[in-house]
Amino acid sequence: MSQKEIENLFSKLDSTVKLLQKNIGVSYLEGLAETGENILDDKKARQVDNLLSNETMEMLNKIYHEISLENMDPEEIRKSFQLALLKGAKEDSLQANHQMTPDAIGFILTYLIEKVLGTEANAIRLLDPAVGTGNLLSTVYNGLTSKKIEVEAEGIDNDDLLLSLALINTELQGQTIKLTHQDALTGLLVDPVDIVVSDLPVGFYPVDERAKDFKTSAKEGHSFAHHLFIEQSIHYLKKGGYGVFLVPSQLFETEAAAALTKMIQEEAYLQGMLHLPKELFQTKSSRKSILLLQKKGNNAKQVKQVLLAQIPDFKNQQAMFRFMQEVETWNKKNN
Repeated sequence: MSQKEIENLFSKLDSTVKLLQKNIGVSYLEGLAETGENILDDKKARQVDNLLSNETMEMLNKIYHEISLENMDPEEIRKSFQLALLKGAKEDSLQANHQMTPDAIGFILTYLIEKVLGTEANAIRLLDPAVGTGNLLSTVYNGLTSKKIEVEAEGIDNDDLLLSLALINTELQGQTIKLTHQDALTGLLVDPVDIVVSDLPVGFYPVDERAKDFKTSAKEGHSFAHHLFIEQSIHYLKKGGYGVFLVPSQLFETEAAAALTKMIQEEAYLQGMLHLPKELFQTKSSRKSILLLQKKGNNAKQVKQVLLAQIPDFKNQQAMFRFMQEVETWNKKNN
């Protein structure tokens, strides 16, 4: 992978976004969506409300024609777009639930998915019901396809700007991912999937009438969105399929956890809970963990020993190697 190629594409994305910001008065991420659509549209700048001068259009087109995606690896393109997304998130003060899942976490999630799928898997269906800008789903997609696994993927989000960015992110890489603009806690036109992977939005779900249809809904007031998302995800899993979720580390320590625990016991097996490195989070309350569930049915069974682990600092290579050995041992004993 060429860092020079990554930085070069990011520089071109950034330059064109700045030109659009200056001329049409959009936010960074809105400008990134616009420039991405231009690149996908035969590398031609589109006029926006007659605000772009001929000179600006020519400058944009010149930069677009210097972009050569054909010579780049999908991961190089993803990392370039990720740099632009990170800059946009900072400039636009993106709320916490819309922030991008860091690469290191995406790689750990991909690794766990590879382990539970086993060496026999050659084609899977994948869903992210809170896809956001698509970086996590895109990371997992690239990771699995690099192992010669054929991936059919879908992503859902109710934020149209984030979904536009996800579409550009995946199409620039040549990925075939179906994206749908929808509240993922409503009825989905999604066929059952092998894996649900998601960095779940944390907080309260405002539509109480809809939440009442869920076992994990609160008896009074708003329900936790992340609880509802876990239940919804299990519903759309194939029997024996896996849910791999990024969740608050205190998921089972709140008053509302009883209904979630009961639902999981009825519908799935809790196969693992892995705590992410403390160094990644500013406060104890913001810490996240990886929740591994398996839907009941199709010969699925509760593992003899639930995978409970503290993931070490990603920079500590020796500790990470020991952690991966621990996962390997657990996987062999329980599958």
